[in-house]
Amino acid sequence: MSEETARGPAGRTDRLGPVLRHVRAGNGFEEALQQILRLVRLGLVPAGERLPPERELAERMGISRVTLREVLKVLQDQGLVESRRGRYGGTFVLPRPGTPAGGAEAELRRRVAGVDIEDVLRFREVLEVGAAGLCAAQGLAGAEADRLRRALEATAAAPLEDYRRRDTLLHLTLAELSGSATLTAQYAAVRATVNDLLDCIPLLVRNLEHSQRQHAALVDAILERDPEAAREVMREHCCGTAALLRGFLA
Repeated sequence: MSEETARGPAGRTDRLGPVLRHVRAGNGFEEALQQILRLVRLGLVPAGERLPPERELAERMGISRVTLREVLKVLQDQGLVESRRGRYGGTFVLPRPGTPAGGAEAELRRRVAGVDIEDVLRFREVLEVGAAGLCAAQGLAGAEADRLRRALEATAAAPLEDYRRRDTLLHLTLAELSGSATLTAQYAAVRATVNDLLDCIPLLVRNLEHSQRQHAALVDAILERDPEAAREVMREHCCGTAALLRGFLA
């Protein structure tokens, strides 16, 4: 047993304090996943050691234990942790095997090496939030409103393997409906870069369900001509994607 583990909760709390914090209400799952991925990948909880109890993790991040268990399930599916039953059970960090040269993580890092990811994510947020605000401020009616609704419905009906393409089309539709050809062209370019990175991380059902709720709230705000609400929903939506990418890159 390591010295830090032997010190018990107080030592552990000090060790994890820089990473674990309350998440924002809009992106609880994504930000919680980002934080625990960071714990594991920074080695703050070394291989073979147990993560803090579910109750402590949930309280420190301000999320429900149901959400936390979904996060832990993703980490287990990725081979980063395992759940053990019994008196000395819990969620344990697994040793990280060497990533094969053609593995998803290696490919993600290869692609990121040529990209200023923070700049890309920041620019994407500016464009998306601006487009949402423009659409809501000018109002959409008739054929334009129908087009946006159809794009939303297509994402809701998309099978998992086609979701990212449909999601991209919804966001491109929104950019086009803003009325700015320049914004649309810039968004198409930055979205291509984001998709290139997203293709290297797993599609998470919980994240997609959350994205769909945000999509629906966004479309509602636009059709109700509420620019402030549209911008805020879109900002949260972009932050969720950014949290996922940062989590897998930590």
